[in-house]
Amino acid sequence: MIRFLQSNQKVAKYLLGGFLLVLCISMVAYLIPGVGSPTTENRGGVIASVAGEDIRADEVNRVVQNQMKQQRVSPEMQAFYAQFITKQVVQQMIQRLEVKYAAKQMGLKVTDEELRDEMQNGQLKQYLFPNGQWIGQDKYEELLKENGTTVEEFEKSTREGMLTRKFFTAISASASVTPSEIEEAYKDKNLKVKFEYAVLNLADLAKTIKPTDTELNAFFTANKARYANSIPEKRQVRYFELTDKSAENVTVDASEIQRYYSTHADQYKLPERVRARHILISMPKAGPDGKVDPKAVDEAKAKAQDIMKQAKAPGANFAELANKYSQDPGNKDPKGEGRGGELGWFTHGTMVAEFDKAAFALSPGQVSDVVQTPFGFHVIQVEEKEAAKTKPVSEARAEIEPIVKAEKVSALLSKNANDAQDLATKQGLDKAAAKSGAQIVQSNPIARTDALPGVGPAPEVMTSIFGSTEKSGPQVARYPQGFVVFEVTKVDPARTPSLEEIKDKVTNDFKNERASELFRRKVQELADRAHTEHDLAKAAKEVGATVKTSELVDRQAGIPDVGNMAGPLGAAFALKKGEISGPLNLGQKGAVVQILERVEPSTSDPAFARERDELRDQLAEKKREQALQLYLSGLGTRMEKEGKVKINQAEMNNLSKGRG
Repeated sequence: MIRFLQSNQKVAKYLLGGFLLVLCISMVAYLIPGVGSPTTENRGGVIASVAGEDIRADEVNRVVQNQMKQQRVSPEMQAFYAQFITKQVVQQMIQRLEVKYAAKQMGLKVTDEELRDEMQNGQLKQYLFPNGQWIGQDKYEELLKENGTTVEEFEKSTREGMLTRKFFTAISASASVTPSEIEEAYKDKNLKVKFEYAVLNLADLAKTIKPTDTELNAFFTANKARYANSIPEKRQVRYFELTDKSAENVTVDASEIQRYYSTHADQYKLPERVRARHILISMPKAGPDGKVDPKAVDEAKAKAQDIMKQAKAPGANFAELANKYSQDPGNKDPKGEGRGGELGWFTHGTMVAEFDKAAFALSPGQVSDVVQTPFGFHVIQVEEKEAAKTKPVSEARAEIEPIVKAEKVSALLSKNANDAQDLATKQGLDKAAAKSGAQIVQSNPIARTDALPGVGPAPEVMTSIFGSTEKSGPQVARYPQGFVVFEVTKVDPARTPSLEEIKDKVTNDFKNERASELFRRKVQELADRAHTEHDLAKAAKEVGATVKTSELVDRQAGIPDVGNMAGPLGAAFALKKGEISGPLNLGQKGAVVQILERVEPSTSDPAFARERDELRDQLAEKKREQALQLYLSGLGTRMEKEGKVKINQAEMNNLSKGRG
């Protein structure tokens, strides 16, 4: 909960997304936090049309931009990210309009009365009807304007979200669960089996394969393309290093520190901050109709008010009360122990608006009244408070000095490297190294992935080396510890090796391929023999497999040597007593199982009564999802055939090109 409290989006998150419960089609083009309302100018071409409603390029762009904003995509990655999701966004917007059309065809609509009820009793009740009183038309319009939308657009989107909920409810209403289905689900979930299993190990089979030279020659010839140019290009270089050891001679004086401090003054302005604790009583969850029970909200608020009275009582220990009552999941450390509601230090804008306002209004040691936020009801205690201030240069010196020193060292190294390259070009690498007090190193042939002796792993340097030629002359490459001044003296191009040069690799490749083929045949043979003879142990002996017997296990069990029952071994639960499975692929192992014992739980067990409601809910939810997915899939296909969905591929291509 602590990290969810830390949001500066204020009400926008709830205003602009609260009603759009449209599952897989949740993108609404004209509701974007921080972006103004759509205009009719420069809207771009029509990307698609659904039942007469157009999806335009600007709408798609705004949704994509909003997604990137929410995902905090870095500027350098935005073009790639946008190109990746644009088609997905268009498809989601098409599906949203398909649902809107289908809902209207079914005769569904949202009345003015239903809209008023949603606004008065729904998720935005606390903003639009605080304490049950309407905020007034002027404040309503101002609130929406602050969040980048208008009354018309907001109410249109709210109606659309409500219509979508009605549509989803209508489609999934037929998803009922019978008592027999619940019983079957309980039996399937709690079924236990005991079985015999025969195992073949790929690694063991590989050890038995000993190829002859003739076989290796034939394999190498047949796989020439695999080994073409498998010996990489290598190069020899002469080089010397210029490292940051020169930092020992670089000093920083007071004027340089002052200059940096003045240039970066904003970094040393410290905003007002507080250190606080809180106790949270969570907001009750919405029911299937999307509404929260007002009675449950009142009960949560009453509980918070009682805790607040205890916290304000003389001698009260706020931390102990937090550990006892707080429903904030962030109030637990990794060991499960309470944190006493500790939130640590935070500044303005870190928490949601209501919490922020209440916390900064308190004095150290003071306990707040009950504060309501979208997360629930809070009681806050401020422990410490610091006014806004500017850190003086004397306090900032310790952090500024190494920054200035590093900048000076970097500048000095860059100058020395450029000077060394110029001298090496004119008088040779040896003269340049001598003047720099460095030693020349002659490398052996090195590949792009190798490390230079003395330099270590430095991809930047190797990229420069392999980007130069023997005629390039002295070059300079930078890496984190300094610079390398080098010249390429020899290039050995990539080449295809002879068999003798890579005989070990070819041998391993041969053995792996033959072992895999033999492994598949052996596991299949094991299964075939076991089915024919109806005797797994006998079949295992004939093919050289190991036979073991499991305990009586459920679906969560792990079996020695072969893995978890949640994997391919789960096929055992579909078998009757005495039945034998087909070949089971377990990665590096293969197995065949035969059921020895099968124990089905009884629905007369008390455990069934305890699990029945949960199973019913799970099955019903699964059926609702399946019904909805099936309908949506069919809806899209049907509307395309009827010509009600049209995609302008030319405009789609233009949109994609614009992202390149």
